[in-house]
Amino acid sequence: MDELFEKMKKLISERLEIEEDKINMDSSFRQDLGADSLDTYELVYAIEEELGITIPDEKANEFETVRDAIEFIKSQMDKK
Repeated sequence: MDELFEKMKKLISERLEIEEDKINMDSSFRQDLGADSLDTYELVYAIEEELGITIPDEKANEFETVRDAIEFIKSQMDKK
């Protein structure tokens, strides 16, 4: 989980142009990290590319926090 969190922090930091140390598992994408719907879409696309998984749009819209995203990604990676 830590390795995945580190990858996610890097992707989030790059996409949202914020410092990695401001990102934690309970950070809200919209409230804490300032992401809008376009940012979220671009972030999901970057995650899919980086990790080789598919995240359905309806599922991506449910991600409120970094933890939500990581738990879903982990469940998808476990299926590989």
